[in-house]
Amino acid sequence: MKTLTLCAPAKINLFLHITGQRSDGYHNLQTAFQLLDFGDQIELELTDGKDIHLVNALPDVNASDNLVMRAAKLLQNQANRPLSGVKIKLEKRIPIGGGLGGGSSNAASTLLGLNQLWDLQLSLKQLAELGLRLGADVPVFIYGKSSYAEGVGEQLQPLKMPKMWFLVLKPPVSVPTETIFSHSQLTRDTRAIKMPSIFVQGEKKLGAAAESLPSLQLNPKLINDCEPIVRMLYPAVDQALNWLNQYANARLTGTGACVFASFLDLDSAESVMKQMPSDYQGFIAQGMDHSLTHEQLYNCINK
Repeated sequence: MKTLTLCAPAKINLFLHITGQRSDGYHNLQTAFQLLDFGDQIELELTDGKDIHLVNALPDVNASDNLVMRAAKLLQNQANRPLSGVKIKLEKRIPIGGGLGGGSSNAASTLLGLNQLWDLQLSLKQLAELGLRLGADVPVFIYGKSSYAEGVGEQLQPLKMPKMWFLVLKPPVSVPTETIFSHSQLTRDTRAIKMPSIFVQGEKKLGAAAESLPSLQLNPKLINDCEPIVRMLYPAVDQALNWLNQYANARLTGTGACVFASFLDLDSAESVMKQMPSDYQGFIAQGMDHSLTHEQLYNCINK
């Protein structure tokens, strides 16, 4: 039977402004999604039956609640003809509860892959509309481009980013998104801005005792509105930001718990990671303008 293996890349939010709350409870945002060359892997294999089976479901997550399963069933229900069953294997690398979009990326890669295997010929726009039912971050992974986003995150404008390396750290805690977005003290009235310059010239920290050198860095006027609440509720995240700030300008991605800093070269990122506290998870990734998932699909189609 046909098999397709795809990556499901992680993302970071280079900034996150909350400009209002909608009547449906969702929040209006302005953010920049940076895709990374690091992520999970999904293997999709068509079967003789009609069932959708997730081989290695995540612990503490019901298979029916897994975004991979929900995406596959949603797409299956859109078809106007019988479809083969599918066996899905998910290899997790993206930390769970980290603000890296792992579940949304898994859902997007599932939709993209099964659209190809089932020969449904849905457009990216149609897949993104389906993906939005699963989560606000799914569309950016469907389109597969680092993007400036508004609305709940579904109004996307592709961005061309400078080539940067990112050190991403996860302290020993997970942050539920709903806890942060439902908090009474969360800033919800940041003034909306026009699409800004994401990176500006600034000072790169080389350690507390080292001389600073001019460098390209994230615009300090762009912040993450979730960060004060996350710092207050989760001291481990506060400590991680303080630790990373010794070496670079640290940011929170999404609602956390992961924090990150940007570097112009791999060696600088590696030198900081070597000093990472032993109870942290961490990885280094390069920012990508285009998702590796789309490259894999293109190569599959043009074999």
